[in-house]
Amino acid sequence: MDAHTPISFDNTELAFKYKNDKQLKRANFLFSLMHKPWLVKIGVKLTPPIIKMGMPVKGIIRKTIFTQFVGGETLEQTAEVAKKLGAYNVKVILDYGVEGKEGEENFDHACQEFIRVINYASTQLNIPFMSVKVTGFARFGLLEKIDTGMKEQGGALMKRYIKALDQLSSGEREEWHRVRHRMMQVCEAAVEKNIGVLIDAEDSWIQDPIDALIILMMDSFNKNRPVIYNTTQHYRTDRLQFLKDCYEASVERNFILGMKLVRGAYMEKERKRAQKLNYPSPIHTDKAATDKDFNEAVKFCIEHIDRISVIVASHNEYSNLYTTELLKEKGLPLHHPHVHFSQLYGMSDNITFNLAHAGCSVSKYLPFGPIKDVIPYLMRRAQENTSVKGQTGRELMLIKKELERRNK
Repeated sequence: MDAHTPISFDNTELAFKYKNDKQLKRANFLFSLMHKPWLVKIGVKLTPPIIKMGMPVKGIIRKTIFTQFVGGETLEQTAEVAKKLGAYNVKVILDYGVEGKEGEENFDHACQEFIRVINYASTQLNIPFMSVKVTGFARFGLLEKIDTGMKEQGGALMKRYIKALDQLSSGEREEWHRVRHRMMQVCEAAVEKNIGVLIDAEDSWIQDPIDALIILMMDSFNKNRPVIYNTTQHYRTDRLQFLKDCYEASVERNFILGMKLVRGAYMEKERKRAQKLNYPSPIHTDKAATDKDFNEAVKFCIEHIDRISVIVASHNEYSNLYTTELLKEKGLPLHHPHVHFSQLYGMSDNITFNLAHAGCSVSKYLPFGPIKDVIPYLMRRAQENTSVKGQTGRELMLIKKELERRNK
């Protein structure tokens, strides 16, 4: 596509070219069901216990919501999806979609799984990134204690982090040392195999020690190229300033800042906890403020693109177009090595495939894992599609538009 040709997200032929008629009709059926909030509410409540009881529903789940949003039950099964996406210049971010289980043995196992994903991704042409949740290999209670200690301190992030660690018992410090060692193992494997590691954002009351840990990893591994990426949730009122502070740290310490920008995933949970414990909510009061914050973050990253590698992980059409416009204004190519776009697999194909067609570097976030283990992920997708204003309606409209086009 010519650099001056405007990008349109209304081209459904490009958006759904990778789906045959049968797959598109199945997606139409699924989103029609998800357009009914009462039905989703019942499904979210009943599905986990039904799975636990061993009732024969896996076949139905596999053919519907699992196929729509998950790459496969095993790492190897994702290859077919990755190959199909690659045919349309869409890359893959691999996500081991199993929710973390507590206990040192489970933490070590999760760490090895993350490394296995890195090793596998390095054998594939179309998988430049994988994602990691620190709660996969760190005890939630320990993260919460360090975070509380950090919030009691004043000053910069790393100073607060060091002071909070001093408050831990010797056993807790040893436990945290094991967490850091697991993170180091993952990062070292990523550097060796040239695979980017995207660290997911978590609840605000455990995020501070995660942020400090990631800064330390970037300082060690992002000297020559971006390998480690943090995630900022811009429904939080403090994340734009945090992004700017991280940039200052990257200049001071001479590393490339890797940032994945998202709007956020735990809004209701965050507000409820703030209300319950009587502290100011960390979440913006309305969507307009979140959108403004997110787009300001995009602008800041593009303005400092020599030192920041940014992943615009958004289902918002304007934010994605805005990013491409900023690149054009600065005379930068849409496929700039420090700019990447990403959407969840099974959603916003109109954005993903039209960006790819325009020449942007873009990927699908592709989870994998056994059906019983990825149920929490699938339930979140179902809930988000009913709670995100207009998302399901927009998906349905585009699918129906493409079905009509094909019928003509």
